Amino acid sequence: MRVPKRLLDDSLAATPLLELRNLACERDERFLFANLNAGFSAGDVVQILGPNGSGKTTLLRILAGVSKDFHGDIYWNSQPITKVRWEYASELLYLGHLPGIKKSLTALENLQWYAASQGVTDKAILLAALATVKLAGYEDTPCYRLSAGQLRRVALARLEFSRAKLWILDEPFTALDKSGIAQLELRLAAHAQAGGLVLVTSHQDINIPNLKSLDLQNFPAANFDTEEASHG
Repeated sequence: MRVPKRLLDDSLAATPLLELRNLACERDERFLFANLNAGFSAGDVVQILGPNGSGKTTLLRILAGVSKDFHGDIYWNSQPITKVRWEYASELLYLGHLPGIKKSLTALENLQWYAASQGVTDKAILLAALATVKLAGYEDTPCYRLSAGQLRRVALARLEFSRAKLWILDEPFTALDKSGIAQLELRLAAHAQAGGLVLVTSHQDINIPNLKSLDLQNFPAANFDTEEASHG
């Protein structure tokens, strides 16, 4: 039985870990959404909803620091991220729509590159991560020889040892089989239960207890005043 999503409540009792204030998103000289106010707390798994072109991926890119085309403010631990950029970046794991894997490297070498940024040097941890995502035996295989689903699992193996508190995941279920989807759902739920925060997009239903949602269709940009925002 699918667990019903709860609409995201902006008046959370706990202080939000991540907060968006009057956020408006621009792409190709067109605003996708505006006046977005939301707070996300530790322990939340939040699915970003909206039809194609509504700005789901763009929002995640903004929150990951990849895109700067927006108005409004983003707060981390009650501080503007403009003042805590290093702290915010060190607490962030972003997986985009593409796996972000260097195909000339092996599965293990790809993980070693990310692990170094996390201060993880124990090779056994990386081998265990690959085994968890069912890539045992492929550690030394060049990634250009792997299938799309295997490439996705190499990328997702980072979740097994990441120390980041905030996970921003754009379509992480793409190319996964049913067992891979179920395994990833369990991993996201475990991260939230450990005090982490997950923001995720997906074109399929996500079966995670207490899953919350944020629908970008509720923040239309039709009445957004760009001149006022630029002076705000």
